[in-house]
Amino acid sequence: MLGAISVHSQVSFNAKVSKKRLGINERLRIDFEMNENGDNFNPPQFTNFQVVSGPQQSVSRSWVNGVQSFSKTYTYFLTPKTKGKITIGQAEITINGEVYKTTPISVEVTEAVKKPNDPNNIDYLIDGNIHLVAEISKTNPYLNEGITVIYKLYFRNPISVSDVSELESPSYADFWSHLINIPRAEINMRGTYKGEPYNEVVWRKAVLYPQKTGKLILPPLTLNLSLNVPSNRRDLFGRSILTQAQKTITTGQNTIRVKSLPEKNKPENFSGAVGQFDFDVILDKEDLKASESFQAKIKVKGKGNLKLFNLPTISVPNTLEVYEPEHDEQVKITLSGMQGTIEDNYTIVPQFQGKYPIPPVQFSYFDPQTTSYKTLTSRDLIVDVFDGPTAGTPRTSLTGAELKQVITTDENAFRFINLDTTLSRINQEVFWMSRSFWTLLLLPIFLLLTAYLIKLFVFDKTKDASSVKQRRAQQLAKKYLSSAKKEFHDQARFYEALERALHNYLKAKLKIETTELSKSKIESLLTEKKVAQHIAREFVTVVENCEMARYAPGSSVNIQGDFEKASTLIAQIDRQL
Repeated sequence: MLGAISVHSQVSFNAKVSKKRLGINERLRIDFEMNENGDNFNPPQFTNFQVVSGPQQSVSRSWVNGVQSFSKTYTYFLTPKTKGKITIGQAEITINGEVYKTTPISVEVTEAVKKPNDPNNIDYLIDGNIHLVAEISKTNPYLNEGITVIYKLYFRNPISVSDVSELESPSYADFWSHLINIPRAEINMRGTYKGEPYNEVVWRKAVLYPQKTGKLILPPLTLNLSLNVPSNRRDLFGRSILTQAQKTITTGQNTIRVKSLPEKNKPENFSGAVGQFDFDVILDKEDLKASESFQAKIKVKGKGNLKLFNLPTISVPNTLEVYEPEHDEQVKITLSGMQGTIEDNYTIVPQFQGKYPIPPVQFSYFDPQTTSYKTLTSRDLIVDVFDGPTAGTPRTSLTGAELKQVITTDENAFRFINLDTTLSRINQEVFWMSRSFWTLLLLPIFLLLTAYLIKLFVFDKTKDASSVKQRRAQQLAKKYLSSAKKEFHDQARFYEALERALHNYLKAKLKIETTELSKSKIESLLTEKKVAQHIAREFVTVVENCEMARYAPGSSVNIQGDFEKASTLIAQIDRQL
């Protein structure tokens, strides 16, 4: 007995191949299988092979005579690159703190064969007819140069896609990013992948501006697909019967190598603008009275990283009062990048008469198309201020080494200020003795008291009744699940108790009456509550198994498996809810 227990408890980690001899145009399937759950799986290098698909992960649990068995498998599909004898190296896995390795496997690759693979094999059909790619407009841009990434799903007959869910979304940590909204994914029946016709679905569009130089990694996009695949069976009319299959597909990591902007001929006033731009300084008026204001607008228009740099500042004489600018952006982001206009609007107020020059303003940017810096200069502007105070003639007097400057002004310089005013008595009524004061004082107290009574006699009673019903349903679900466990020997009574447990669990969690529960309603309600669609579908499958076992006693059933599956689904739905 001790020897049998010791042999049973041994950990196994093995590699198996679909064939030891194959043609160079065939595919090889390799499975890495373990009998206990492990972490940190490290596959071999697959030298002289190209990985077509994988890793695909599968887990299996079973009970035989009360003994549980476990199996976990990582599957890869490979195509050989060269002929001859090729050795597949060791894979590694960590199980219970120990590192286990597989034995190297040798396969022989021969000349191409006429029938490389069984065309009716589901894995062969899926891997050869569905692809997910990330199309990158430029993989070696300059710093702050815009690039686009379009994620496309390609598939073709005989495969059709029934459902798509996003398992892993790429994050753009080292990029300024903008996702272009796609209202609805539509199928383009005339797509092309590697020169062959495919159905094409654009899944995501992103515009990226790299904010660091060097080697930047774009994380993968991973999708879970529900597929309809033809099987070997035929219906009464000779048509192939479709079977459901699940496929996890990913774009893999992509590398962007970002170049630094050249230091040669780099202008001193360069602020990081990259693209193609026009620049101008515009005045809304060039003739005005003193104490009036005018607007000076610094405007950059074009295509590039418009949101990622600062505009140059304006310089004016000291006798003009300048306020902080108001920034305005009218930028549209498309697949070609940012394009539009950004402006800084300065409000300027002159104090005295005279002609004031506005010095030219320079704006520098880097053009990635010509790989050179360009500097634009605004034109000379003059503002003519009339009909206002004039600055006096300065006189100077020396006291020791100090030079003082005295400015005299015209006696009419401040006559525009009104120094006379009319005063009137205010109302002498005491506010706290008025009716308005007491109304405003007592109104909040009345509202608080009313809200408390509503909460006490309406919401709390409803909530208490709902909580009592929910707790009662949860207790019933536990009761029936434990009752079902005791009825393993009686198929009808077991599935009757299991079905009641599942219904009462949903009644507790979704707060609905049992009469509302149908299989289609269950799946739609769980999906609305953000439960993963495949979990909701499995829940409905267990309910259907219960109905089939109750009303078709002769059908084959797996009592232990259905019970474990129900327990697992309840735990998973609990976590997601």
